[in-house]
Amino acid sequence: MLTVHHLNNSRSQRVLWLLEELGVPYEIVRYQRQPDMRAPAELRAVHPLGKSPVITDNGNTVAESGAIAEYIIETYGEGRLIPPAKTPERLRYTYWLHYAEGSAMSPLLLKLLFTLMPKRAPALLRPLVRKVCNQALTALVNPQIKQHMAYWESELGKSEWFAGNEFSAADIQMSFPLEAAAARGGLEQGHPRAMAFLDRIHARPAYKRALEKGGPYTVGR
Repeated sequence: MLTVHHLNNSRSQRVLWLLEELGVPYEIVRYQRQPDMRAPAELRAVHPLGKSPVITDNGNTVAESGAIAEYIIETYGEGRLIPPAKTPERLRYTYWLHYAEGSAMSPLLLKLLFTLMPKRAPALLRPLVRKVCNQALTALVNPQIKQHMAYWESELGKSEWFAGNEFSAADIQMSFPLEAAAARGGLEQGHPRAMAFLDRIHARPAYKRALEKGGPYTVGR
């Protein structure tokens, strides 16, 4: 049986959601973040990088969200949650499936890091660290996040879902960047289509079942 090595409050929540949408049986092995928010060392026994998400299935170990989504869709999807081959929707699907981690998450992670660094710096250095981090956020990170959010808003004006008019695994992939942007990027300000997208995915029964099985999940809340 497919096993999801599930880290709390992480991208592996999307893997549970994808499996719930497809009705694929799976097991969960749970891992808790350390106080510094890093994954525990036990995950290195599953994959050398010790990161989440990672799945094991039929002797295969698959890491990276996009690769996991592709594996699950190819192995268990039976044509579901993926547009037909050689269509414009399929091209969009492939793009968004990989854009989610390849482009969208980078500035959002930088924002999280630059926000946390002053809080964790030694007291005497905290004012200097805060000044440097604020400058980086203002000059580099925040403008990038605004550009990405405007892009999502524009693209969701073309169709209800990212790859077209049908819900797909690309929307599951894109959920994490949008939830992160809602949590710390100001998505709610001037991006009604993106916020409506979040409302639609949060209302899906499979999304709710994944939350029940995955445990507390505060990204985007």
